[in-house]
Amino acid sequence: QVQLVESGGGLVQAGGSLRLSCVGSGIISSINVMGWYRQAPGKERELVATASDGNTNYSDSVKGRFTISRDNAKKTVYLQMNSLKPEDTGVYYCNGEGIRLLGGVRIREVWGQGTLVTVSS
Repeated sequence: QVQLVESGGGLVQAGGSLRLSCVGSGIISSINVMGWYRQAPGKERELVATASDGNTNYSDSVKGRFTISRDNAKKTVYLQMNSLKPEDTGVYYCNGEGIRLLGGVRIREVWGQGTLVTVSS
């Protein structure tokens, strides 16, 4: 079974920082794209940032404040969040696309269970 498990969410004051981590578990050989999405209360899930083959992509709302990074050997993706704002509040989900398992099986996409980030004003 392949899973993505997030950690690092919590409550922080505006202007503060948090670092989210997401670890892939199971017989994973490689993950093409890893990223973070978030869903605020009453809103749809939206892209935060993705990382693949040395390339990164950010939503305009987090550019300059958030940094995504990967450790491919550990099947892990991180999201360093600085200068947090109340509008960053939401459940943050880890996403993996193009997952190759040991033995060659491919999985199109896997989502983590989410971790809650709350930014108080």
